[in-house]
Amino acid sequence: MIDTNLIHKALANPLRRDILGWLRAPAETFADDHVYRGRGVPVHAIQARSGLAQSTVSMHVAVLVEAGLLVPQRVGQWIFLSRNEEVIRTFTEQIRVHL
Repeated sequence: MIDTNLIHKALANPLRRDILGWLRAPAETFADDHVYRGRGVPVHAIQARSGLAQSTVSMHVAVLVEAGLLVPQRVGQWIFLSRNEEVIRTFTEQIRVHL
């Protein structure tokens, strides 16, 4: 079950929409050394692309994770992010059906 209110809140911010867009095709968006197949993209690569402070990006990422739109995977000291395609697909289908 998805929380559509949290998703709408997450999508209300342009940076969060950008992050989801960047992660849609990470190999095209980030340098090869920042794309880890099967793991996602490290948070520091997203921070570098955005040009914003680490704390700001972390806050936006936290909102996306809470909404279920991103899946974090910790590997040692690193956190890798990838899109939760199932949640995104379910949400867009609900929008299509109900709006």
